[in-house]
Amino acid sequence: MHTIDLDLTMDRLTKVEGSAALDVKVRGGKVVQVQFKITEFKRFFTQAMQGKPIAALPQLLARICGTCSNAHLLCSIEACERALGITPTPQSIALKELTMAGLNIRDHALHLYLFALPDIYGKDAFLDFDENDPEQHQLLHDGFEIKSAGNYLATLVSGRSVHALYPTIGGFLKFPDPAGIAEAVKKLQAARPAVLRLIDVFLRAPFHFDRQTNYMALLPERYGFVNGCIQTGKGLCLQEDQFRDHLEKVVLPYSQASAYRHRGESYMVGALARMNLAKDRLHARTKADVVAALAVFPSTDIFHNNLAQAIEILHCVDASIDTLAQTTFTPEPVVTAKPRAAVGVGVVEAPRGTLYHKVELGADGIVQRGEIVVPTGQNQFNIEDDVRRLVQDLLPDAPKEKIAFEIEKLIRAYDPCMSCGSHFLKVNWDA
Repeated sequence: MHTIDLDLTMDRLTKVEGSAALDVKVRGGKVVQVQFKITEFKRFFTQAMQGKPIAALPQLLARICGTCSNAHLLCSIEACERALGITPTPQSIALKELTMAGLNIRDHALHLYLFALPDIYGKDAFLDFDENDPEQHQLLHDGFEIKSAGNYLATLVSGRSVHALYPTIGGFLKFPDPAGIAEAVKKLQAARPAVLRLIDVFLRAPFHFDRQTNYMALLPERYGFVNGCIQTGKGLCLQEDQFRDHLEKVVLPYSQASAYRHRGESYMVGALARMNLAKDRLHARTKADVVAALAVFPSTDIFHNNLAQAIEILHCVDASIDTLAQTTFTPEPVVTAKPRAAVGVGVVEAPRGTLYHKVELGADGIVQRGEIVVPTGQNQFNIEDDVRRLVQDLLPDAPKEKIAFEIEKLIRAYDPCMSCGSHFLKVNWDA
C-alpha cells in the first residue's frame, strides 16, 4: 500500500536515443507533477545548419537519428527543394514514397517485435522467445522476415536502409533495376502473411489505456508519409508552410527537448493519429484483409498505437508492391535551380509522427537559419498527461513495481525516438 505522499524518480531510461528520465510527485493522494525529461536530446543541429551550403544540408541532418535517418533526409530535401523552387518529378515522388515505405516497414517491425511484443508474452527480450513453442517460433522468424523485406526495399530504392545514398535535392542519383524490383516484390509478398499474424497479435493484446486527446498528422489523398495537409482530430487543415503559426513551442527547464502544444492543448502524433484520421485512405487490399482490426479506429487507447503501426506495415507492403509492379523507372537528371533568398518547409510523416524541417536560405545558397520539430517533442506533453492519469488511476492500491511497469509499458507504446528495450526504467522510490 502506498503512502499518501510519494516521489517516483526514474533517473535514467537506458537504451534510448540519447538519455531520458521521469519524475512523478504525489501529494495527498493526488499526482501533482509529472516531468518527462529528455536529458541529452539537444545536439545543436539547428546551429550546425547555419553557414552550410544548401547541398550539404540533407545528409548532415540525416545524422540527427540513425533509426529514422531517411525521414530526416527526405524532410530536409523537401525543405531545400521548396526554398529553391524545385518541383520534384512524379518519378521522384514515387521513389520518395517507396523510401518511406521501406523505412516504416523495418522501423515499425523493430519496435513491435523487439520492444513491444515481449511485454505481451511476459518476456524480458525478443530473443527470449521459445523456439520450441510453435507460436513463439513463428513470431521470431516473422520479425526477421518483415524487417529484412523493409531493409531490402529501402536499399534498392535509396541505397541504404539508414543514411540513404541516392535521394538528393532535385531527384535521385540511382534508380531501381528490374532484377532488384522483382526481388523486392517477392520479399514483400512473402512477408505479407507474417504481417497479418502480427496485426492479429496486437489486436488481441491485453493492455489498454484510454484518454481523450487531440491528434495531428500529415495526410495526403492516399494514405502515405510524404505530402498532404496537416490535419487535426478537430477538423482543422493546416498548410505545411504555416506550421509555426499553429504549433506553440514551450521551452521546458527540465528537458533538453522543446515541447509543443496546439491551441494550448497537448496532442499526439504518430501511427495512432494517422490511423484515427485516415484509415479510409489505406490501400484497398489492406482494408479488405484487416476489417476487424480497422473496426477499433478511431481509438483513444494509446496501446492501439502499436496496432496502428502493424496495419501501416501491411499498407506499406501492399502499396509498394503495386508501385514497383506498375512503374517503369528510368534514369532522369537531377532538377537544379539557382540559389535564391527564400524559406523552405519540409514535412513528412516519420514512423513516430509528423516531422518538420524549415530552412532559411540566402541568395548565395548558404543556410542562414533553420528549425527542426521532431515527433517526440510534440508528444512530450501528451506523454506527461497520460502518465499523470495512469498513476492517479493506479493509486492507492497498486504495488510500486506494478506502477513502474505500467509506466514503462505506456511510454513504450508511444514508440518515442529511443531504443526502448525491455526493463529500461531504473526506478528509485522515496516515500
